[in-house]
Amino acid sequence: MGNEAIDDVDKAILYALQEDARNTSSGDIAERTGTSDSTVRKRIGRLESDGVIKGYSASVDYQRSGYPLRMLLYCTASIPERGERIPEILDIDGVVSVQELVTGEENLLVTVVGESDNDITPVAQELLDMGVTVADEVLVRTHETTPFGRFDAGRDDEADGDRGEAGDPSEDGGRSGDD
Repeated sequence: MGNEAIDDVDKAILYALQEDARNTSSGDIAERTGTSDSTVRKRIGRLESDGVIKGYSASVDYQRSGYPLRMLLYCTASIPERGERIPEILDIDGVVSVQELVTGEENLLVTVVGESDNDITPVAQELLDMGVTVADEVLVRTHETTPFGRFDAGRDDEADGDRGEAGDPSEDGGRSGDD
C-alpha cells in the first residue's frame, strides 16, 4: 500500500472518527459521505496501514479521574538526541505526551499529570538525569480539543476564517457558536 493522496472522502472519514470514533459506525460515515459501508471500511483500513490513522484512544479527564495537576514542561535536549529521547521520556511514570518542537530554544514539550507536586518533581529529576533540561513549567487548568476543521468537507470556506491559520483551537476548545 503506497500512501495515496487524501481526498474529500478520506477527510470526511478522519473528521467523523475524530468527532467520536467509538460511537460512529462505518455505515454512519458512508451516509455522510455518500459512499458505501464497504468503501468506508476499506478506506479506514488503508488510512490505518498508511499510518494516517495511528490508533484509537480514550480522551481522559485526568482531573475527574483523581489527577488534578496537568503540567507542561518545556525542555531542552541536544538536537541530535531529542527525537531519540521521546520513547524514554514516555516511559517515565506520569508522562502522558511528548512533542518535539522545531523552533525556539526549548525543543521538547512534555505533558505530565499527577495528584500533587510530589508526582511532578520526580519527572523533572528523571528528565535531568537523562540530560534533558527543564526550562519552564506551566500549570494547565483545562485542555480541550476539536476535530481538525479542514477535514470537514461540509464546512463552507468562510468558516476557515473563524480559527487561526492552522485551525488552532481557542480557549473554549475551538468551537464557535452562539454565546
